[in-house]
Amino acid sequence: MPLWSGRFSEASDPLFKRFNDSLRFDHRLLKQDIQGSIAWAAAIERAGVLESHERERIVIALAEIEKRWGGDSARIVESGAEDVHSFVEAELIRHPGVGDLGKKLHTGRSRNDQVATDLRLWVRDELDSRLAELRAAQAALLALAEREIETIIPGYTHLQRAQPILLSHWALAYFEMLDRDASRLADARRRANLCPLGSGALAGSAYPIDRAALARDLGFDAPTANSLDAVSDRDFVVESLAAAALCAVHLSRLAEDLILYTSGEFAFVELSERVTSGSSLMPQKKNPDALELIRGKVGRILGAHTALCTTIKGLPLAYNKDLQADKAPLFDAMDNLSRCLRVLPVVLEGMKIDRARCLAAAKGGYSNATDLADYLVSKGVPFREAHELAGKAVRLGLSRGQALEDLPLADLQKIDPRIQQDVFARIALEAGMAKRNLMGGTGTEAVRAALARAKGAEASSVGRKSGA
Repeated sequence: MPLWSGRFSEASDPLFKRFNDSLRFDHRLLKQDIQGSIAWAAAIERAGVLESHERERIVIALAEIEKRWGGDSARIVESGAEDVHSFVEAELIRHPGVGDLGKKLHTGRSRNDQVATDLRLWVRDELDSRLAELRAAQAALLALAEREIETIIPGYTHLQRAQPILLSHWALAYFEMLDRDASRLADARRRANLCPLGSGALAGSAYPIDRAALARDLGFDAPTANSLDAVSDRDFVVESLAAAALCAVHLSRLAEDLILYTSGEFAFVELSERVTSGSSLMPQKKNPDALELIRGKVGRILGAHTALCTTIKGLPLAYNKDLQADKAPLFDAMDNLSRCLRVLPVVLEGMKIDRARCLAAAKGGYSNATDLADYLVSKGVPFREAHELAGKAVRLGLSRGQALEDLPLADLQKIDPRIQQDVFARIALEAGMAKRNLMGGTGTEAVRAALARAKGAEASSVGRKSGA
């Protein structure tokens, strides 16, 4: 029987019941619903609604319900309950140690503030898990950076070879992106960590609930400030999805880089067979499936964020049933982000780098043309003029099929007589790398320093998480 059946004399149409019921997805809130119910039992005991022994019976029964049903989502769904809240309440009333006493638990509480609390608890748990997974992905990037600290690859703009960089510099670029993602997830968690329970349906509870104590019992920082806002607010879901979506975008960019690097045209990287597949037709294929799936999941995660924003954009205060549509996209997005973050370290740990091919590619494509322009600047040539002269040297090399460093000095001097024998030392790849040792640059010493800073920040983050 529905929790709201007293007002109605007719049973729900079977089609409407299937349309209306949310247990098929909100069963995932079972743990949080029980957690919130245990705290609510303590709150209404303090308010004089329950006796101490009644609260104890309810709490014991709720713990047993979680133990019995927590790992069996299929049986929960088969129960036919309208939602997870109805399911827990029905199980509580059926419990032999509780019976009709279970009907007292919902005193002063609405499903509106109940689901808002459950969802905040769930989001908080999931954000903690995503942060841990994200830190593990960062650790894998740091391990790659340390392993390949002397590996030089071409850097690209417009997907054209631009200037040589260290592979470690590339890895640390993604470390920085994920670090910003971690900050956003942590910030979203902070704003999610407020307790709506006690807000009732929209106007607040009529019972003398100590909402500050209730918030503390559930590990929230504080109660929410406005009951209308509390039951209808899904900003914390939108914000969490926004942070998840941007993190997924960064993972997709990383995946795209590696997909290119594993192709025959680049062949910088070979992926482990643990994260690749073959072809049903072409025996030679080794497909970067893990990376392609990471890249593909971003659409669903972005879609979840867009879907929820569209759902809530025109809702009047306070609660509306439209908000039932918040959970499926949230659950799906968090599941997919989790899979992406967890598979990435497996991909990175198993990669083999063809360092010789990377170096040859870095030397090609006239990526030292900027170094030639800088050389001319050191001889007193204004940069804009030096840029044009270096471009002429590139054009000469292209016409002959020669790299800049292979052009005869006499021919370079025809472009500008200020070019001397020392130019070859200045445009050597190693020399160009050595010059870029300012903070944030790709010089070896700069990258070693950046790696040390990143490892220190990672260690500090792990320490804060563990309470060290």
